[in-house]
Amino acid sequence: MLRIHFTAADLTRVRVAASPDPLWEVCMSLHRLRTRQGRRPHASWCRAARARLDEAGLVGPVRSLLLPLVPRTGYFPDFLTPAESAEGIDAGLKGILATSPDRVLGEMERLFRAGGGPSWGARLAEEDLRSGLTRTIRAYHDAVLAPYGDDMQARFDAERAVSAKTLLDGGLDGLLRSPGSGAEWKPPVLTVGYPVDRDLRLEGRGLRLIPSYFCRGNPVALADPGLEPVLVYPLRHEPPRRPSPGDHGQGGPLAALIGRTRAAVLSATASGTGATTGEIALAAGVSASSASQHATALRNAGLLVSRRHAMSVLHTPTPLGSTMLAAGGPTGRLRTSAGGRTPPLPGPGQTVVSASGAT
Repeated sequence: MLRIHFTAADLTRVRVAASPDPLWEVCMSLHRLRTRQGRRPHASWCRAARARLDEAGLVGPVRSLLLPLVPRTGYFPDFLTPAESAEGIDAGLKGILATSPDRVLGEMERLFRAGGGPSWGARLAEEDLRSGLTRTIRAYHDAVLAPYGDDMQARFDAERAVSAKTLLDGGLDGLLRSPGSGAEWKPPVLTVGYPVDRDLRLEGRGLRLIPSYFCRGNPVALADPGLEPVLVYPLRHEPPRRPSPGDHGQGGPLAALIGRTRAAVLSATASGTGATTGEIALAAGVSASSASQHATALRNAGLLVSRRHAMSVLHTPTPLGSTMLAAGGPTGRLRTSAGGRTPPLPGPGQTVVSASGAT
């Protein structure tokens, strides 16, 4: 178990990450590639990732350079997930390069003692080899994570929306019970499942919660207690949807979106914290059952993400849904043509054009 000890000052410095952390996602996704544990929500990604790595000629570099640094279980070096990664992949890779050689050596020695260190690990203290490592990480990220950026962001936004509602409804106590299903908050200690028994004392530094698309099972924390405290935990994934007979052609979900009511339903979810089914029904002027049906069609079309929150279901727009709302103008309703009919939705790869140009 991991026991995180808070002071009064720490309770004022708890925050949820603003966006997915690319280097944490790199490390967590490498776990998904090398073990079947927790793979079910990512099965299609794993198949596609292997094909993309093969096409890009990255199977060898990933196998020889990245996988040895991120064992299937247990410790992996903290310098692979620097705090700068919160600002994006470029900043994160610069953070890896800026790590002091002494720290790199210390963390590689720890990895080696844990039984997972490669024989060449000590050479990462050299700038040339670490530069090669960052180039491989960048190539891996661009090949297998960047193509899924929209879905990762949509599910991350849904998680943040739930966190916001949890904080509003249940206060900080509620929020601190949310990182993983086994989290237990008994002030001033937060206890979460962890592969080893340890204590982390925040001592006024606060805690950054990082929902992760690829993390599964127990939350993850940095091994060095002197670094900025973070807790990476799995966001919840919807179960895979089974396609229905009408999922293709004119009877598919995209065709079902045409109409003002669903535009109003989509618009109702555009607040920073999303909207429950009841809130959608009130905003769109329909019954709760009708709002649920419309939200399902929007979700199947890739315009909404839905997540259960307490006794309600919270809906938030995906990046594509937000693009559709932006194209619809300030009211969030889809613009209509001169004939009064809603314009057709864009197909994959097509551009949505607003009155001011392409978005």
